[in-house]
Amino acid sequence: MTEEGSERENGGLGSMDSMESRWVYQDEEGSEIDNDGDGRGGVDGDESPQRDSEDEDNAEQRLIRTGPRIDSFDVEALEVPGAQRNDFEDISLGRRIILAFQTLGVVFGDVGTSPLYTFSVMFSKAPVTGNEDVLGALSLVLYTLLLISLVKYVLIVLWANDDGEGGTFALYSLICRHAKVSLLPNQLPSDARISSFRLKVPSAELERSLKIKERLEASLTLKRLLLMLVLAGTSMVIADGVVTPAMSVISAVGGLKVGVSIEQEHVVMISVAFLIILFSVQKYGTSKVGIVVGPALFIWFCSLGGIGIYNLVKYDTSVLRAFNPIHIYYFFKRNSTKAWSSLGGCLLCATGSEAMFADLCYFSVRSVQLTFVLLVLPCLLLGYLGQAAYLMENHADTTQAFFSSIPTGAFWPVFLIANVAALIASRAMTTATFSCIKQSTALGCFPRLKIIHTSRKFMGQIYIPVMNWFLLALTLVLVCNISSIYEIGNAYGIAELGVMMMTTILVTLVMILIWQINIITVLCFATIFLGLELTFFSSILWSVGDGSWIILVFAIVIFLIMYIWNYGSKLKYETEVKQKMSMDVLRELGPELGTVRAPGIGLLYNELAKGVPAIFGHFLTTLPAVHSMIIFVCIKYVPVSVVPQSERFLFRRVCAKSYHIFRCVARYGYKDVRKENHQTFEQLLIESLEKFIRREAQERSLESDGDEDSDSEEEHAFSRILIAPNGSVYSLGVPLLTEFKDTSKFISDASTSEEKPEPSTDQNTVDAEQSLEKELSFLRKAKESGVVYLLGHGDIRARKESWFIKKLVINYFYAFLRKNSRRGTANLSVPHSHLIQVGMTYMV
Repeated sequence: MTEEGSERENGGLGSMDSMESRWVYQDEEGSEIDNDGDGRGGVDGDESPQRDSEDEDNAEQRLIRTGPRIDSFDVEALEVPGAQRNDFEDISLGRRIILAFQTLGVVFGDVGTSPLYTFSVMFSKAPVTGNEDVLGALSLVLYTLLLISLVKYVLIVLWANDDGEGGTFALYSLICRHAKVSLLPNQLPSDARISSFRLKVPSAELERSLKIKERLEASLTLKRLLLMLVLAGTSMVIADGVVTPAMSVISAVGGLKVGVSIEQEHVVMISVAFLIILFSVQKYGTSKVGIVVGPALFIWFCSLGGIGIYNLVKYDTSVLRAFNPIHIYYFFKRNSTKAWSSLGGCLLCATGSEAMFADLCYFSVRSVQLTFVLLVLPCLLLGYLGQAAYLMENHADTTQAFFSSIPTGAFWPVFLIANVAALIASRAMTTATFSCIKQSTALGCFPRLKIIHTSRKFMGQIYIPVMNWFLLALTLVLVCNISSIYEIGNAYGIAELGVMMMTTILVTLVMILIWQINIITVLCFATIFLGLELTFFSSILWSVGDGSWIILVFAIVIFLIMYIWNYGSKLKYETEVKQKMSMDVLRELGPELGTVRAPGIGLLYNELAKGVPAIFGHFLTTLPAVHSMIIFVCIKYVPVSVVPQSERFLFRRVCAKSYHIFRCVARYGYKDVRKENHQTFEQLLIESLEKFIRREAQERSLESDGDEDSDSEEEHAFSRILIAPNGSVYSLGVPLLTEFKDTSKFISDASTSEEKPEPSTDQNTVDAEQSLEKELSFLRKAKESGVVYLLGHGDIRARKESWFIKKLVINYFYAFLRKNSRRGTANLSVPHSHLIQVGMTYMV
């Protein structure tokens, strides 16, 4: 007999009102839970390496023959108004003003402080020899800012968000939903029915999009290349989180050299103190810090614009001619190689553009766009124009161009606010790093870390303690070893450009597969921006020997960590699929599973969404008894930002009813908050199971009502379907309850049983009600006896005949990462008295 029961999702956890009251975001730790210590969503959603069982496959074949195929775990979500409420809708005017200040403090700090160092780094490579050089450099800065920050990011890339979530992994998850290019395990076809998938309506460009989609899906090499691009982009974001604080603080504190006589080592010491303070307050959360520093950054932008206007009026308004791009041509014609080498410094004016996209989870697209266009961009343009006007009369004063151009009476107030702005800028990239790490952890590409959610309202606002102190340590190393603003600036450009190029490639795929816009528009976007970024990148790589190679080495190390974790996790999952228990073995064991069934519920955490995990057989051979009710719990992540609570849990029955074995799949998006302790989780799960059992009985009752005209019980059982009012489709491939009237005996072969006369419809109804109440009573008694968490720690080891590199990666690197990653039990806070752990090693 196969895994019985209509394969569907429990549409809600009992009363939705009571559920809403439980799922309240609190200012506590909310890190992810996962099944056995590998918080990941799994490798490919295309096909499992091995079928669940012969019986399950036969059942699916009968479905194909007799009617529409129903995927395993068909969705049966109850539509709940407001389940997908937008965090940024229906807010008051006062709240919008507060949100605007928070946007300044979180999103625009990085790009807002770029005037502190852009011209200084540029002219270190191409010294000023005349006013035309100043105009050419200014024109280059203005158009870099307009093209990359405004056109690419603010007007185009921000719209490629995944339900309000930005960053490289958000783009990857968006692409994976529209094409089967994911290399993450245990995905199900029914995941595509989650309401938050919201697939694109076909357009006139659909045919071309389908061809590219088929090409991507058919090539394993392209899938791996896409994942490697995403990992490379994410590693550059993390590297950016190291170099941004170093660059911002060093450049701001370096302004002291203009006001007083101070040595470089003193600048480094003050910078170190500022950095320690910065990372120490990171734990207080984006909302709390954002509302405090938002007004400070508003003052900074106003000061930047005001100083720019002052310098334009005092020195030279002719710098406005730089809006004519012909001056860029003259700049390269006069300086050639030096002008090309200065491109790395020029790019610094657009640093922080990627942070705008990565930090999008904290705010809405419109709030970011309006704030940038109406305040940030005008003030930045005025700031650069003012510095250029000052340099028109002070060619030799390029080392501290910004601080030298400040009016004497305003120097110290502006210096103070500049340092505050620099600290804020450092936070912008740090919060973006946290977001990318959480996304990559949920999608199985980064070892699981402790994640704290710092906001009740916005679930994307997080803090990762380990990563925070890790970034601080690396930043201090960078500042102490490379104190030169020019070398740090070059490292900054490398990290920033790496992310920018990956974003350009991924957004191009989004345009083709999802937006389905004209191919000419797509080619223009890819050619212009990728060509521009490759030109900048070639300039920066030329100077990589100056010391900026350190940041490249760090990015490569992060990339290897992510790739090894993904490779090991994928290999472990595939091995578990191949070695899962056969259903025939369970049949032979019988309802008692070859051991003693003790009262209680056993929650066995595993990563398989289908089939019986091999670790369960290990439990049966290791323990003297198992619980009277077993539930295989698979907590998995799907490539969406949020899974509505009404569509969270999926249930199905494993084996016959007398076995009392169920499977529960809990689906989460990479942005979802996991905050339940073990008691709350037990209550939610058991309420869900009870509702599943009732719904299953209702479907059987509907099936038995129309059973008289059936030619074949088997054919009838697999051909009936039910279409709900909300459009959901349910399989009625469930045998009648009359087959399970005697729950103490399991009939392994239907052909050996004696035929009995068909009972009346009324008798069927009475038997069904009695059976339902009996099973619910069994569930309640099992719950009263206690719930025990059965955790299997599956490790992998390379076979003796494996290559040396594979042995090194699996037996040492992956084993080290797995040993030091966060365990699932730490998130559940399960008491030791409720916990049983069994280890199992797979040879791969």
